[in-house]
Amino acid sequence: MPSRRNATGKKNKKNKLAESRSGVNVTKKNPKVTSTRRKTQTKKSSLSSVPKDFGTVTPYLVIDGAARAMEFYKKAFGAKELQRTAAPDGKLIHGRIKVGNSIVLMSDEFPGAEARSPSSIGTTTVTLHIYTDDVDKLWEQALAAGARIALPIDNTFWGERYGQLVDPFGHRWSISMQIKMDPKEMEAKRKAAMEMFSQRSSETLSSGEVMEEKPAAAGVG
Repeated sequence: MPSRRNATGKKNKKNKLAESRSGVNVTKKNPKVTSTRRKTQTKKSSLSSVPKDFGTVTPYLVIDGAARAMEFYKKAFGAKELQRTAAPDGKLIHGRIKVGNSIVLMSDEFPGAEARSPSSIGTTTVTLHIYTDDVDKLWEQALAAGARIALPIDNTFWGERYGQLVDPFGHRWSISMQIKMDPKEMEAKRKAAMEMFSQRSSETLSSGEVMEEKPAAAGVG
């Protein structure tokens, strides 16, 4: 039975023979090969699953006239155009803008698609909110670009100067900034707001009761 020393000697001879043929030291790790492997692994892992500048939630607007909307958002909110892919007829298949540090995506409304623009359904179900360092300046800028007032800008009970606008394409935007307010003013505004909501709820309920009574009244006689 061969000794352990002889087995080790035979192994060393095989390694030396392999080194002479390939020119590579097989008994030690090659630092160049290891470095190359590490660089390759680093390159593969450098691709993020989320594209640059995207947050967790990104709005995607459907607009009747998306290309014109992109130009409006540039004037109204200082948006930067990042991408524009148009169909042969000029309609926007996909557009990407950046407002401040946020991405907004958009496209035109296309026949057969389930998503509809505000101009098609007559309203919108969402409001996009913008925080800014100078709300009055951005407010006037948006109005000058063609937005209309939905809710006048004012100091609110939650400590922000806040207002709502509707753009020419039917999408609603709210704009605000945090401000220092007197606690008494905030409380007074809170009470006024709660009274307004209470009154609107009562009016809605009364209107519903009248609508239910009308069919019965129409059937009398």
